Amino acid sequence: MTIHKDGRGTILGIWMLCAVLIYLPLHFIRCAYISYPLAALPAFLMIFVFYFFRVPHRETVQGESVVTSAADGEVVIVEKVYEDEYIHGECIQVSVYMDFFNVHVNFWPLSGEVTYYKYHPGKYFLAFMPKASELNEHTSIAIKNGRGEVFFKQIAGTFARRIVTYAKVGNAGVKGEQCGIIKFGSRVDMFLPLDADIKVEVGDYVKACESVIAEL
Repeated sequence: MTIHKDGRGTILGIWMLCAVLIYLPLHFIRCAYISYPLAALPAFLMIFVFYFFRVPHRETVQGESVVTSAADGEVVIVEKVYEDEYIHGECIQVSVYMDFFNVHVNFWPLSGEVTYYKYHPGKYFLAFMPKASELNEHTSIAIKNGRGEVFFKQIAGTFARRIVTYAKVGNAGVKGEQCGIIKFGSRVDMFLPLDADIKVEVGDYVKACESVIAEL
């Protein structure tokens, strides 16, 4: 396990703040029953922030037609929808919700060429709400190979206000490699062809790279 490169600055800033918040009660409050609990809270935050930006080692499921999950979390939507930004037609939407305790690094679900990328500023509704897909801050990405194409979105949640994406149109994406990160609570929507063989259902818990979402 390593720490994500885009989290190191955040970790440093929060750790410096927490160090001050730990020092103040221990130095100025003489009652241990008060000072120790007050110091424990920022100490816990230091550990949590370090844990949040972890990048675990994953064994990626291979296969040109195999679509793996782009994120860790719970499957909250599996349904047929009309997608009007890129696909302009009906498709199957599979949404994975990431809570605070999930890995928030996102991974390419398919190997191929990046054919579309767009950043959308927006609101910060709860990430598991249906309207979050359209109204929240998000990025839209499409990747295509000889077996098919996957369109997906990184969606910010109420507390996630910074999305990092490495996608560039014309570049290659490799399944299992990082495509970005969403900080502090978020969701990933994946849009798949109607004839894709969907392998998950609502309520399933999935892991990026290791859980198969569909076969094209």
